[in-house]
Amino acid sequence: MLVVENLARSIEKENIEYNYYYRLLKDQVTLNYGGESLQVQSYGIEIERQDKIDGSIVNIERDYVKCISPQRHKVHRLLKLVYDNNVSPIHLVDILGEYIDEYIIDFDNELMNIATN
Repeated sequence: MLVVENLARSIEKENIEYNYYYRLLKDQVTLNYGGESLQVQSYGIEIERQDKIDGSIVNIERDYVKCISPQRHKVHRLLKLVYDNNVSPIHLVDILGEYIDEYIIDFDNELMNIATN
């Protein structure tokens, strides 16, 4: 996995500093089409939260979804959605689940484009 973009934000509450990192990921996924294995570019999202007290990291939470869509612009919009709404890693799948289900068709469309070219 390659980090293509990283958005960061910091929030302080009750003497705890919460550092959030929202990352756009790029990877390859192997899909089968007509008995043939094809490599398709894929984008995903990772969210990490580091909790700091007095400058020391006391907790790290992280979650990611590796293959959301082969279309970067769609995944980038989702990255902005979770960033703008300060989504925690523990809620990543809850928030993006319906989008991920909807975008899975993009991989079929990409396979069709590869197969016909």
